[in-house]
Amino acid sequence: MNDHEFAATLADDVGAVLRTVRTEGLAGRELGDEGDRRAQQLIAERLRAERPADAVLSEEAADDKARLGAERVWIIDPLDGTREFREPPRSDWAVHVALLEHGRLTAGAVALPARSLVLRTPDVGSPPPPAGRRQIVVSRSRPPAFAAGVASALDADLVELGSAGAKAMAVVLGDADAYVHGGGQYEWDSAAPVAVALAAGLHCSRIDGSPLRYNQPDPYLPDLVVCRPELATRLLDAIAAEVEKGPS
Repeated sequence: MNDHEFAATLADDVGAVLRTVRTEGLAGRELGDEGDRRAQQLIAERLRAERPADAVLSEEAADDKARLGAERVWIIDPLDGTREFREPPRSDWAVHVALLEHGRLTAGAVALPARSLVLRTPDVGSPPPPAGRRQIVVSRSRPPAFAAGVASALDADLVELGSAGAKAMAVVLGDADAYVHGGGQYEWDSAAPVAVALAAGLHCSRIDGSPLRYNQPDPYLPDLVVCRPELATRLLDAIAAEVEKGPS
């Protein structure tokens, strides 16, 4: 099984486990904790069995700094959008599986288990042409302070969603034109979504237009833009203008 197939199969299998956890009568924090635990357990077991020589960076595991010298690093978020997972029937939660080789994202998959969808490299299609009013997705819990100004500048509507994977995949699927995040993420939040979005031909960068860099000593990677390529310059310019203005 090649790395693309492995990432997609693993994300799908973890998603199936998480759907089961949601039916077991748990609620609130207990539901989220059990989902995190079971998802991480399956991922760790499969990586040890099928990719034993590779390093791993996972939200739900201790950070082994040996990854910094590794040629291949799996960057994992076993359950992205735990808050939304705890709120059935919400569907905006995800499983992220990405592979970084020599500093470059080479394979990735994002499962949206509540929608029975897995989007993966390299065969994810390009988004359909835009239709209707422009949509920019932002965090449900931490929308950027500049989001309203950017939406106004681009004559767009803001749409709030949970998981970073769900938001990025909204752009991949053509349900939105852009996803903008302004702070409070880590590498595991964006690695798999960015791998899939790049395979779909989308623009991905920091909000200042600089590259997204993974497998860093500190995995904090606080901001992100995923958008249709033809929108990138206008969107980045609008963000820069709003950031320069500062708080209103």
